[in-house]
Amino acid sequence: MTGPEVEPVPPRSRGTIGLLEENCTVCMLCARECPDWCLHIEGHTELAPPERPGGRPRVRNVLDRFAVDFSLCMYCGICIEVCPFDALFWAPELVPAETSRPALVEERDVLREWLAAVPPPPPLDPLAEPAEEVAAAERLDRVAAERAQR
Repeated sequence: MTGPEVEPVPPRSRGTIGLLEENCTVCMLCARECPDWCLHIEGHTELAPPERPGGRPRVRNVLDRFAVDFSLCMYCGICIEVCPFDALFWAPELVPAETSRPALVEERDVLREWLAAVPPPPPLDPLAEPAEEVAAAERLDRVAAERAQR
């Protein structure tokens, strides 16, 4: 048995929640504000070297796990709105239908893949620089290619 044909989601629409993990500082604002508690975030701290000689080392949060339980999510977008670092975004993708609830938990690698589907906003000026989304997607492609070579 097959399901009905699914039309593509229109560009710039609310499809699903994606993650640009390089912008995530593990501040947990999104998880605290989520009315459904569908975000699962884990992280740890590391000492970063001082910026200049004689300076003190800085404590930096590192993201270990970021998952969204789409069986609980009501797609309200509060997490996207409260993120001060634009780490979360709307991606024009649909979460695939699953037969079990655990299969609806998407980890950060899948959430990151949806970034490629986000169309850049139209430039405000014909001479404007390329959109941030395009530059971020190109960086992620380079990192993925470097990891594949290892």
